[in-house]
Amino acid sequence: MMDVLAVQKNNEYFAFYVDGEYASFGITGTVAEENHFKYYGVIFMAKQEAEFVKDIADINADFPKWYTDVVLKTELVDYGPVKGTMVIRPYGYEIWENIQTELNKRFKATGHKNAYFPMLIPESYLKREGEHVEGFAPEVAVVTYAGGEELAEKLIIRPTSETIICEMYSKWIQSYRDLPVLINQWANVVRWEKTTRPFLRTSEFLWQEGHTVHATEEEAMEETLKMLNVYKEFAENALAIPVIIGKKTEKEKFAGAVATYGMEAMMLDGKSLQAGTSHYLGQNFAKAFDIKFLDKDGKHKLGYSTRLGRFYASYRRVNYGARRPKRFGAAAGRRTYTSYYNSDCEP
Repeated sequence: MMDVLAVQKNNEYFAFYVDGEYASFGITGTVAEENHFKYYGVIFMAKQEAEFVKDIADINADFPKWYTDVVLKTELVDYGPVKGTMVIRPYGYEIWENIQTELNKRFKATGHKNAYFPMLIPESYLKREGEHVEGFAPEVAVVTYAGGEELAEKLIIRPTSETIICEMYSKWIQSYRDLPVLINQWANVVRWEKTTRPFLRTSEFLWQEGHTVHATEEEAMEETLKMLNVYKEFAENALAIPVIIGKKTEKEKFAGAVATYGMEAMMLDGKSLQAGTSHYLGQNFAKAFDIKFLDKDGKHKLGYSTRLGRFYASYRRVNYGARRPKRFGAAAGRRTYTSYYNSDCEP
């Protein structure tokens, strides 16, 4: 039998404790015994929630609006002054820091190192790989004027980093002894989206992107699939989000890739959300940026590359709020006013 205790505060609030652990906090106009209370089981639904959630759309009637209401109401994010941008508030950013910490452990365990590359990319770099420039051209933001004068060459604000990273790899890789190269970057990217939604699709967003080069096709494909499964393990075991992995269609694959593998999470409205990707680039970018190495047989060969990443996280959800695993919570005592249904998670 669990010890359930309701403590009244100033005739307006009840703080609930179960077996000594803080459970929930809400406005009340009733007595504690009138709350439906199940913990470590399936549901905790308090009548007190009704006052707080009156401004949140019904999840079954309007799922997209419900999502937006929740991320704004819980102070994870706010709208930025430029259309399509967002401000990640401290509570939301601390969750992102926890995600970085967990993923960094996994990246480093598989031999990857972190680095950082410039966000300003010469336009000529983007044009070197035909499919790549065609795929990203509609979304790029361009700098044409700086330092009080017009630039001799336009600069692209990073929509993704293949081009500038491959340019550097062509300088760094000389021999088979330099391979494999396994580098990850945590960065922001800019894509001029027409339709935006906080966290899911904004003009500027945070992500990670891994870029690797290998001596053989087999090694590159092994890396592509290995890291796809690293993302899957993280999503399911750290974030408690079940996902489905598989190969994308030709129409859906990354611009410039030979093959793209995706990780999909199912939403409550029956649609799937791309939660992560891993791309096998073959020798496409090695040819465009002349990434060659002297092999053991004394011959110069093109490397095989991958692009790992774009990890996104969408919170688990119930009727009145967002859910995330307990270890991904932000500051102590911060709550998102939701319902219990799993002992491994907290609101």
